[in-house]
Amino acid sequence: MQQLCKNRVVVITGAGRGLGREYALEFARQGAKIVVNDLGGKGDGSGAASGPALDVVAEIEGLGGEAVANFDDVADWNGAKNMIDTAISVFGGLDVLVNNAGILRDRTLANMSEEDWDSVIRVHMRGTFAPSHHAAAYWRDEAKAGRERVARLINTSSSSGLYCNPGQANYGAAKAGIAAMSVIAARELERYGVTVNAIYPTAMSRLTEDIFAKRRDEFTAGAAPGFDPLDAGNVAPLVAWLGSSASSGITGRVFGVRGGRITVAEGWHAGPRIEKDGRWDVAELGALIPQLVEQAAPNALTSGEIPALVA
Repeated sequence: MQQLCKNRVVVITGAGRGLGREYALEFARQGAKIVVNDLGGKGDGSGAASGPALDVVAEIEGLGGEAVANFDDVADWNGAKNMIDTAISVFGGLDVLVNNAGILRDRTLANMSEEDWDSVIRVHMRGTFAPSHHAAAYWRDEAKAGRERVARLINTSSSSGLYCNPGQANYGAAKAGIAAMSVIAARELERYGVTVNAIYPTAMSRLTEDIFAKRRDEFTAGAAPGFDPLDAGNVAPLVAWLGSSASSGITGRVFGVRGGRITVAEGWHAGPRIEKDGRWDVAELGALIPQLVEQAAPNALTSGEIPALVA
């Protein structure tokens, strides 16, 4: 079997369980050497444990692969640097960073506390930025030294951020920010041979098990016998492919993955407009803005579908 990631060095955050574990195992099957990062905390971000990361390392070694555990907090500046440095010191470099770690603290806006907001933004946004910064600095320095790597940065957004799930203002804001950051980073890092993409997965994990437990029939209706569309392993092949050298030329994109379906999300773009030669008077707008909005495509449903196309 061809191994698309043979000897590539990969750091995966939040790789001790769920989606991250599936990514680590798939990269191992594809021949990569992996830094399995996981703080080992609970779904709300509290606590820490070494067991999850060590268990995945043992699984990878059982497959005949190479891996090392890392327990740093992804949102800690020095911890994020240590994570990247671990890949370089143990395996001799870094080719792929997969930012996957995350937590949930769902509340409606009126019920959300300052801590609920700050904790989720910290883990998702800062926890994507900090490792990405240190990886990008390494890849920049390698390119300037004439050792340009075929590097890949893969971030994790969410349908909540793209299509706006109620009750997740903190999580959705972070995930929308990560999608935008990914496109910006793709434009910045292209000069160093780095591609940057993001995914928004739909799969069963610690963070989503309560949601999908109530809606499993909705997401599995019509599935082929023996195939579970919510299995986290379904997301891993795309992530591994994006981390391979075969994905050259694919950058600045956000991919949705659910079961056997892969979607390319289409981001914000300028729609219909009105314009005059001069400043608008407030009184003029009452007759014009409703007409302008009527001409615009409606916001997507939380499924990502456009209402007019679903009806």
